[in-house]
Amino acid sequence: MCTANKRFLNKDKVLVEDKMEIKILDDKKNKLIIEVKGADHTLCNSLKTELWNDKHVKIATYSIRHPQISVPQFIVETDGEESPKNALMNAVERLHKVNAKFKKEFAKEIR
Repeated sequence: MCTANKRFLNKDKVLVEDKMEIKILDDKKNKLIIEVKGADHTLCNSLKTELWNDKHVKIATYSIRHPQISVPQFIVETDGEESPKNALMNAVERLHKVNAKFKKEFAKEIR
């Protein structure tokens, strides 16, 4: 299991730290299934969409059975030329770059 922390300001402008836990449920050569405790549709949709940009990804989807009590399950399946873990890590890196660029451009525009 892997954990990551998110920090954000809530509606009362109080800094909140929220933990995200990643648990591998199934890890095969071409298929990876993980749970992402602390994630929501925003992160899952972004990640799914970015994975679709990878030519080796055959399936990228997720399921949240109930928005208030379920933990998102993410499924990545590749053609075998790239492992699902590498595809996922590469997608996360690309999203990180896009977010950093947006943050930079937004900061520039509001000054």
